[in-house]
Amino acid sequence: MSEPMLKIEGVQAKYGDFIAVADASLEVPEGKIVSLIGSNGAGKSTLMSTVAGLHKPSAGKIYFKGEDITGLSADKIVTRGLSLVLQGSHCFVRMTVEDNLIMGCFPKHVRKQTKDSLERIYDLFPVLKEKRNDLAGSLSGGQRHMVAIGRALMSNPEMVLFDEVSLGLAPNTIKGIYSRIKEIHKQGTTILLVEQDTHRAIKTAEIVDVMLKGKVVLTGSPKELSEDEIKKAYFGI
Repeated sequence: MSEPMLKIEGVQAKYGDFIAVADASLEVPEGKIVSLIGSNGAGKSTLMSTVAGLHKPSAGKIYFKGEDITGLSADKIVTRGLSLVLQGSHCFVRMTVEDNLIMGCFPKHVRKQTKDSLERIYDLFPVLKEKRNDLAGSLSGGQRHMVAIGRALMSNPEMVLFDEVSLGLAPNTIKGIYSRIKEIHKQGTTILLVEQDTHRAIKTAEIVDVMLKGKVVLTGSPKELSEDEIKKAYFGI
């Protein structure tokens, strides 16, 4: 068995005295789509922020491509090939769409590829090419999500963490975003997808992890796991 692209071992993350992630462990094999599901407050988003370097773990280890990245800053983690698309449509609203995308090219090793990377994003999201000179704040929620995804891809990552990308979007928009995520995967990118929409997450993934009260309590392929097993793990019953 080859080393997983991402390996999380016993990670704990706190906000003051509150333990948001208690003891989480999971693996993401290279080239796979893994979905992490769980109810509100399960610790999913905190775990993603911790992996991406936005939140410091209080215990445990995180390995990316076999390298210990525990506690590294977010900018250093991005340069290693791991990007995060945050929950919500995070954009620089007073900057143009294209300038928002270019911000994703800050790692030195990808700056020379900026033009080619932009074309790749515009092929993936044609509407962004049409609106490349518009301010990001003028876009719809779905379009801002596209900008956030595109900006994460501008660093040419080997793996992308998607945190609740469907949150607050209309069904047709969600369908379009997910079709692009599948396309990104087909282009060779490993994906860890955090979702509350369990049906969509399970349908999309090759491996499903269920998180409950800060721990990963169930792991398996969608074919291996029964609906009853997932429900019991999700609700802790």
